[in-house]
Amino acid sequence: MFGFDSPLSRGGATFDDYDEYVPEHLPEPGPFLDGHPVLTGDEHVAFHRVTRAVFEERGVYDVTFDYNLTRLNLDRRHENAGFRYAEESDRDDDRAVLRAEFTPTTAFCPQTTTLTEGAFRAWNGLDDRHEYDLVRVRADPSHHDSESVNERLRELEAAFVASGDTESDHDSVSERAGDTESDHDSVSEQAGDTESDHDSVSEQAGDPASDGTEIGSSARSDTSAPL
Repeated sequence: MFGFDSPLSRGGATFDDYDEYVPEHLPEPGPFLDGHPVLTGDEHVAFHRVTRAVFEERGVYDVTFDYNLTRLNLDRRHENAGFRYAEESDRDDDRAVLRAEFTPTTAFCPQTTTLTEGAFRAWNGLDDRHEYDLVRVRADPSHHDSESVNERLRELEAAFVASGDTESDHDSVSERAGDTESDHDSVSEQAGDTESDHDSVSEQAGDPASDGTEIGSSARSDTSAPL
């Protein structure tokens, strides 16, 4: 249940504190953060504390451990998993942009897509809670399907930048699904036309058969006439 830690998430020495910055208990910054100033110390702690509240409000939870996803950074059982952050430094506009890279607990973590998309929607849907105009999210390459996950995140990001709405991509997905259904109906109609054509051809094919019967009857009549 959101807002409450399960027995798995209790235990004094199992977790670092939200006010602590313990780099040896955090994943190493990955390629998405290369070349950008990585948040460390108090800056990392401050943004991660904001993230805790944002994730709590939006329900971004790790269902395996039944806790707010921000606790993964503090979980000493998974010292190489969680988020790292960096401020984007090579922009040609004045937008304040943060990069967030997520490293899952295992290379085959099935929640990676759900967690990264949930994090993206939470940060950018509640952007009044922090100082950034955009938070960009990617999965670390250590995940086996990171390319597919990150392609989806790029699509979400592009839709959000274009519309300002973190949910706007759902409409386009629905439209694409609707187009597919329309195409299916069109194919069905065409199939129906083909069947109608087939029936028409069959009827036409039946006419010569009738003519053949009449011809045969005429021939029999002629042969029965006296010579």
